[in-house]
Amino acid sequence: MLPTVDFCGLKMTRLLIGANPFGGFSHQNEARDTAMRTWHTPERIKETWARAYAAGINTFVSNNETPHVIETVTEYLAAGGPLQWVAQLSNRNFPTMQATVDRALEIGAKAAFFHGGIVDDLYAKRDAKTLQAWVEHAKTKGIPIGVAGHAPETHYWVDSLNLVDFHMVCFFDCGSLHAGRGDKFHLADIFPAAECCRRLQKPCIAYKILGAGRIDAAMAFEFALGNIKAGDVVNVGMHRGDNDNIVEDNVAIVRRILGA
Repeated sequence: MLPTVDFCGLKMTRLLIGANPFGGFSHQNEARDTAMRTWHTPERIKETWARAYAAGINTFVSNNETPHVIETVTEYLAAGGPLQWVAQLSNRNFPTMQATVDRALEIGAKAAFFHGGIVDDLYAKRDAKTLQAWVEHAKTKGIPIGVAGHAPETHYWVDSLNLVDFHMVCFFDCGSLHAGRGDKFHLADIFPAAECCRRLQKPCIAYKILGAGRIDAAMAFEFALGNIKAGDVVNVGMHRGDNDNIVEDNVAIVRRILGA
């Protein structure tokens, strides 16, 4: 196994495998979205998880709303799949966020966080009351609960409320808060994002560290792991349609950087 940290009571490898490629969220273009979504059948998703576990990863991150992905998550965990699931929660397909939390726990989530776009919107409205209600419900279930966000400002606001257990910090401000909105990948964003991870006392999961495939993997891992806290981890989507050995290659890079 890769080196691990105690992440809110969970034994978690410092590299997690994400799921944006599985659902066709390339953050590049529509053709790329379609190609990723088509390639990732349930069988290939499960094979990717099996290879991740064999390579030394023990945790995956996935959303709760892409139909074929959440169905595969449900089947995988019901069959005793060894990876632990950190759930990204959106209530778009549920009557309430509380119901969303409950369903993720029924499936088998070991930790969960609220979708970055949703949390960015709460920050824009300074709606602490709604976030507090969601967090309080999740904490009654006994799992670590966190927030994602696409800009450091979101995380600093949430941190000031002292509600959540952890933060999912996006290395690129590609959400709704910056001028122009939409997918924007500016390399200068990685420096305030890394600083955000260091400033937050709560543990962090850094994501989009490769800029959705725009940055060389070795450089991205070296920068991220060298600039976040020792107890923080990184989450990376891996599309085997580009490179069948991408999981093993990424693990090898992380092992080299961590001296493992």
